[in-house]
Amino acid sequence: MFKRGVHNSARTARSSLKFELSPRTSNLRWASNLLTRSCRASQPGHIRRFVTASGSTPPPPLLQRSQPSEPPKSILIVNKHRTKPIKEAIDAFIQHVRDNYPDVKVFHEDRQDIDIPEGVEVWRPGEGAAKIDLVVTLGGDGTILHASSLFRAGAVPPVLSFSMGTLGFLLPFHIDDFSKALASVFEGKATVLYRMRLLCTFHDKDGKRSGSDGGGKPTSICLSAVILMHTYGIIDWQVMNEVALHRGSSPHLNTIDAFVDGQHLTEAVSDGLIVSTPTGSTAYSLSAGGPIVHPSLSALVLTPICPRSLSFRPLVFPASSSITLRISERSRASAGVSMDGQVSRILGPGESVTVRASLHPIPCINRSSITEPEEGREGAGPGKEDDWVRDINNLLQYNATFRSKALLRHDRN
Repeated sequence: MFKRGVHNSARTARSSLKFELSPRTSNLRWASNLLTRSCRASQPGHIRRFVTASGSTPPPPLLQRSQPSEPPKSILIVNKHRTKPIKEAIDAFIQHVRDNYPDVKVFHEDRQDIDIPEGVEVWRPGEGAAKIDLVVTLGGDGTILHASSLFRAGAVPPVLSFSMGTLGFLLPFHIDDFSKALASVFEGKATVLYRMRLLCTFHDKDGKRSGSDGGGKPTSICLSAVILMHTYGIIDWQVMNEVALHRGSSPHLNTIDAFVDGQHLTEAVSDGLIVSTPTGSTAYSLSAGGPIVHPSLSALVLTPICPRSLSFRPLVFPASSSITLRISERSRASAGVSMDGQVSRILGPGESVTVRASLHPIPCINRSSITEPEEGREGAGPGKEDDWVRDINNLLQYNATFRSKALLRHDRN
């Protein structure tokens, strides 16, 4: 459906699919480039349409300019609970698509707590990404995390996110701008940032994968995880922000052994540990004192939660690394596990979770690529994305000193 770049040749795709991440990989740049090509080759055609515009092959996630030969033919709407403003926005969006893109099919997520809009088809998570060309989210950052969770089994279609009034790092567009944003996608002018996801695999005391047909069963798992596991056959979990091990309601600290590429890194005595993506570095990890990492980088961030040590600092690992967190046999408490703040389970002594970079990042459409002549703003080219710089200043008030705040108050007066 979309033209492919020179870096996505058939030869590259075939060779990259044979590559597997190895703990003994010595050349990290070589491994990262292979992972990049594998990410591209594993995407369906409607995702491969976003091709690299520069001459080099950067590691994923990638900032790329789309070159469509055909517009999207199907759109999936994902939204939070249907309040009156959201219902009105969905109705206006659907009507706009019908009026301007009559050949496009519109789908809506099948959820019991949400009424399906009239005139749209129902889509279920088990149907995968092959049926969807574009995902449109209406809500906050949590809505995008939910959209990511719908594609835990593999590739994610490009995601176009709209804010309903809330601010967030993953919300480049306000709902009032949906017509301009859609036009940029259908005209092939959108820039996409591939945001890295994590692949989480759980193991029991014997090293068998939890939830697999031939392995052990998890000690405890929440109802939503049971439904996803048995309905859609999900064993490995893909998360967009972070996986966090925490002591939960226990009064005791967790004792967790951390391994990197099979090597024992440390025994952590703390309230817990967080493994996050660059996207998740501004979420829970940031609150725990972790670093802010640009989403264009490919990295895993390990952040302790209230460690019983003054020298346990956050660490940043390359995307080719594999991090295993195992509950020590000496731990006085089990560890709760949360993934993107939604799915939870309990790990007892001897049980573990292995976290590595997923081969299926989530393509997010950015605002900075869109040219708005009436506002005198020209879209940024590939590699010139400025949404992140704007967001850390506006949302986090990055490096806002007491003097800066005083000047801001003076300017308002």
